[in-house]
Amino acid sequence: MYAAGLGVDAIGLVFYRQSPRYLSVARAREVLRDLPPFVSIVGLFMNAQAAEVKAVIKEVPLDLLQFHGTETAEFCRAFGLRYIKSVAMMDSPDIKAYIARFPEASGFLLDAVKSGEAGGSGTGFDWKKVPADTGKPLILAGGLSPDNVAHAVRQTGCYAVDVSSGVESEKGIKSPEKMRAFVEQVRTAL
Repeated sequence: MYAAGLGVDAIGLVFYRQSPRYLSVARAREVLRDLPPFVSIVGLFMNAQAAEVKAVIKEVPLDLLQFHGTETAEFCRAFGLRYIKSVAMMDSPDIKAYIARFPEASGFLLDAVKSGEAGGSGTGFDWKKVPADTGKPLILAGGLSPDNVAHAVRQTGCYAVDVSSGVESEKGIKSPEKMRAFVEQVRTAL
């Protein structure tokens, strides 16, 4: 797995069927076969049925769940795994109030989408909207690429970054060169 060889902390597996990055359970298991230790495995879901999430958890050794839809706190915590909840930044939410609705969340992914939209569009948002102190780790997403990620990390002070389209050669196909450049730029910002 190329991403793990670059030293990333986590990889995301997309279980949202409408995404060009969607992975079946069988394909996810293939991807994870050679994953080294100490790389977290994140399963991404958007408005999935509970039975679907449970079926994936049963077959794929996920460390974290990442919810991108209108899931409630009760739904997110129902699976017995740590979770990340996305925040639709294009809605200009009160981020601290949103965080308060999900007290068990391990962190919050700030994404450049409106409620009900999937991410991965390559669009960014105004990083000045990222609050300085929320009491929870914030993960920056949306429009990040090797060209802007170092600046984004320095400006926002986010705990982590999440990238997809910004390291692709075409929709759904990762570019090893862009991935390497992205990780190098993140390291320059630390």
